[in-house]
Amino acid sequence: MKKIATIVIVLLIVIQFFKPERNLSDDQSHHISTKYDFPEEIAAISKAACDDCHSNKTTYPWYANVQPAAWWLSQHVNDGKKHLNFSEFTKRRIAVQNHKLEEIVEMVEEGEMPLKSYTWLGLHPDAKLTQDQRSQLISWAKAQMDTIKTHYPADSLILKR
Repeated sequence: MKKIATIVIVLLIVIQFFKPERNLSDDQSHHISTKYDFPEEIAAISKAACDDCHSNKTTYPWYANVQPAAWWLSQHVNDGKKHLNFSEFTKRRIAVQNHKLEEIVEMVEEGEMPLKSYTWLGLHPDAKLTQDQRSQLISWAKAQMDTIKTHYPADSLILKR
């Protein structure tokens, strides 16, 4: 039993030297705010509840310095950015932008975002959205979709796969 404990401790020490790349570029040249109305209150909600996983700038908690938690966080952030990245939002085709706004509405309405694991055990308490904040996000995303519909032909908003 002592051998196994020693091996586990050595492995835990060794893995500390293998750190994932951090999400810190903070390139905002294609941020959603460069094209769409992004009022201060929405920006504040996004910063607290969304940006760590859905932008090019993550504010890492202390446990991101400890393996294997850092690996889990890195995978979580990469997956979040794959689904929605506010920092690269305007690089996407207009149909994709419209669809992503539609997904924001759906995920926030259904309480799927922010993820429970993000706010679990009191972690990231600012990310726990109130009903009022949820309503603000939903109204904002719908308003952006309405703006898109007034500026682009309907057929350009169809998401072609």
